[in-house]
Amino acid sequence: MTKHALKQTTAPPANGFWGRIAKRSRQCVEARLAELRPSVCLRVSDGAAEFTKRMLVTAFTAVFLATTLCAQSGPDGPDVTSMSVEDLMNLQVTSVSKRAQKVADAAAAVFVITQDDIEHSGARSIPEILRMVPGLEVARIDENKWAIASRGFNGRFDDKLLVLIDGRSVYTPLFSGVYWDVEDVPLEDIDRIEVIRGPGATLWGANAVNGVINIITKTAKATQGGFIKVEGGDTQLTADSARYGGEIGTKGSYRIYGKYFDWKPSTDMSNQQASDGWHQARGGFRSDWALSQADTLTVQGDVYSSRDGETITLPMLAAPYSSTFGNTGAYSGGNILGHWTHSSSNNSSFSLQGYFDRTNFSDNSLFVDHESVFDIDFQHDFHLGQANEIVWGAGYRSIQDRNLPSFTVAVTPNSAQYNQFSAFVQDEITLLDQRLRVTVGSKFEHNAFTGFEFEPNFRALGNISKNQSIWFAVSRAVRTPALTEEGLRLNDAVIPPGAPPFNSPLPVIEAIFGSNQFQSEDLIAYEVGYRVQATSSFSADIAAFYNNYTNLRTAEPGTPFVEGSPVPTDVVVPFVALNKMSGGTYGIEPYFDWKALSKWKLFGSYSYLRMKIHKNADSLDPTADLPNGENPEHQFYFRSALDLPWHIEQNLIVRYVDQLPSYAIGGYTSLDGGIHWKPKSNIEFSFDGENWLNHRHIEFIPDFINTQPTVVGRSFHGGITWSFGKRQ
Repeated sequence: MTKHALKQTTAPPANGFWGRIAKRSRQCVEARLAELRPSVCLRVSDGAAEFTKRMLVTAFTAVFLATTLCAQSGPDGPDVTSMSVEDLMNLQVTSVSKRAQKVADAAAAVFVITQDDIEHSGARSIPEILRMVPGLEVARIDENKWAIASRGFNGRFDDKLLVLIDGRSVYTPLFSGVYWDVEDVPLEDIDRIEVIRGPGATLWGANAVNGVINIITKTAKATQGGFIKVEGGDTQLTADSARYGGEIGTKGSYRIYGKYFDWKPSTDMSNQQASDGWHQARGGFRSDWALSQADTLTVQGDVYSSRDGETITLPMLAAPYSSTFGNTGAYSGGNILGHWTHSSSNNSSFSLQGYFDRTNFSDNSLFVDHESVFDIDFQHDFHLGQANEIVWGAGYRSIQDRNLPSFTVAVTPNSAQYNQFSAFVQDEITLLDQRLRVTVGSKFEHNAFTGFEFEPNFRALGNISKNQSIWFAVSRAVRTPALTEEGLRLNDAVIPPGAPPFNSPLPVIEAIFGSNQFQSEDLIAYEVGYRVQATSSFSADIAAFYNNYTNLRTAEPGTPFVEGSPVPTDVVVPFVALNKMSGGTYGIEPYFDWKALSKWKLFGSYSYLRMKIHKNADSLDPTADLPNGENPEHQFYFRSALDLPWHIEQNLIVRYVDQLPSYAIGGYTSLDGGIHWKPKSNIEFSFDGENWLNHRHIEFIPDFINTQPTVVGRSFHGGITWSFGKRQ
C-alpha cells in the first residue's frame, strides 16, 4: 500500500592535428580498457578516487569529441543503426492484440524498445532501459529499488502497471507491484520490450490499468554459440554473464546462461555511505522445438538468489520508539514456463501456456513471505470471413501465500490460497478496403476478493493515407485488491506516551489495516493518437489521453482500541483501506524518430501529465491528495546514436525530469553517454558514463516502508564482450 492513500579494425590516418588527436584518444581508450579485469575491485583513497573520476571524465570527453569530429572520414564501421524508419513502423508486436501485428496498425499508444536501442543506451538494468519510453515515470529510490509507473500514481509498488516476461506475469499479488530488484534478464537476450501506455485489461486482465510492459526474449535459435561479458565500474563493482546455445538434433535448439553482479553501497544527501549494496546470481535456460510443420514448443526457466540492503526506519513499542539501521533482505526463487502453438492452414492457430513461479522473501526484521503462482492460459485466433479476425481465450490462476509477521508488518491469514478464473474475446473488423480497423472485446474475470469483473474496450484505427493514421480508444480497466488490502496490518509509527496529539498514558500505534470491504479501483480511459511517416527517414507519433478514476484507495480513520491483556500495553489508532477517492488525469506524449544521416539516428520524446485527484466528500482520510504532486508534469528525453569510422559506436542521452512537489524533490537534468568499439566482429569494448553533469539528486521518496533514499551521482563503467562459435 502506498502512503499517498494510506498515510501515505583499420587504423585511422594520423596526419594532421585532428588525426593525431583521434589516434591519441584511441590509444587512451585501449589502455584504459586493457586494465579491466573480471572480478577485480581496485580500492583507492577518497582523494585518488576523485582524481580518477576527473581523469575519466576528461578522457571520455576527449574521446567523445575527437571521434565525433572525424566521423565523416576514414573507413566505415558497422552500421548498427541500419534499422530504417520503415522497419520500425513495420515491427511486429504482440502485446496490443495478443497476435502479431505491425506497430503502424496498432490502435494503442505502443512503444517498442529494440535490441539496437538497448545496445546504444548503455543501460545496465531493465529500469534504466525503460527511461526512454514516453509517458513512463522511472525513478531510482536507492541502488536496488525503483519506482516505475505509466501515466501517474508512481510508487515502489505501482499497482496499476502490469509487467510480463515472455508472457509470464511478474506482478506480485501480495503488495500489488513488481520487485524490480528481482526481475532481471540478460540484456543481450532481449529481442524487444513492448510498452503499452494506457489500459490493456481486455486482453491481459485486471491490474493492466495504466500500462503493460512485455519483455520478450530471443528464441534459442537466435542465440547460438557462446557469449561472455565482463563489466566493472565505480558503482557496479562487477557484472559477469555467460551464455551458450546449440542445437538438439534437427528440430530443437537451446541456450543456457549464468549471470552475477555486485553493486557497492551508494551515499545519502549528507554524503554518508548507505546500506543499499546489492548482489545477485541467477541462471536459466530456454529450448525451442519445431515439433512439426504446424507445432512449436518452448520450454524455459530461471533460478536466482539475491541479497540487497537498505537504510530503514521502523517503529518500536519502547523508547526511543523508532530505530534507523542498515537492513538486509534476501530473495530467492525460480520459474518454469511452457508454451505450445499449433497453426493450421486455414488462418487459425491455438496456443497453450502454463507456468509456475516461486518467490521467497526473507527479512526477519520486516517480513518473511513465500509465494507460489500457477497459471495456465489457452488462446485461439481465427478469421471469420474476410473482414473479421477473432481472438478468444480462457485462463486459470492459483496463488498460494504463506508469511511470517513482524512487529511492523503482518498479513492475515498468514497462509492462504486464492483462485482466479478468466475469459476474453476480441474481434478486429476490417472495413473500407482495409482503411478502417475497428476492435471490440472484453475480459471477464472472477477473483476471490471482489467476485466478477468485466473490462471492455472499443478501438478504431483509420488510415488517412499510406503513411498516416489516426486512432482512438475507450476502455474500462480495474485494479483488483492485493492480499494486503484485505488482511494487512502495518504499524506505521509509534507516538510516545504523553506526546501530542493524543497525550495518552500509553504508547500510541498509528496502524494501517486492510479491509474486506475494499473494492476494485475503476478506470474509464479515453485515448487518441496520430502517426505519420513523413519521409523514409522521419516518423512521429503523438498520443493524448484522459483517464477518469473512481473508487481509489484512501485510509479512513477507525475506532481506537487498547491492546494487551491483562495489562494494557498500547493504544492503536487504525486507518482502514476504503475506496473514497476519485478524479481525472490527462496528458500528451509525442515522440519522433529521425535518421538524420545514414549512420546517425536521433530520437526524442516529451510527456506532459496533469493529475486532478481528490478525496470524496464523505472521506475522513487526513492525508493530503499527494498523487497530484508525486509524478513529474514534464519529462523530456533525447538520444543520439552515431556510427563512426574504425568500428566505433557513440551514444548520447539527455533527460529532464520535472519536480515532485509532494516530496519536495526538485527537477533534474541528466547527461549520459558512451563509446563502444568493435576491433573485430566478435569482440566489443564499451565505456559508458551516467550523469556527467554530476547533479547529485534524489529521484523519489520511497513509499510503503520508511526506506532512506540515496543520491544519484556521476558514475562510469566499462566492459568487454566476446562472442564465439556459431552465431545467428
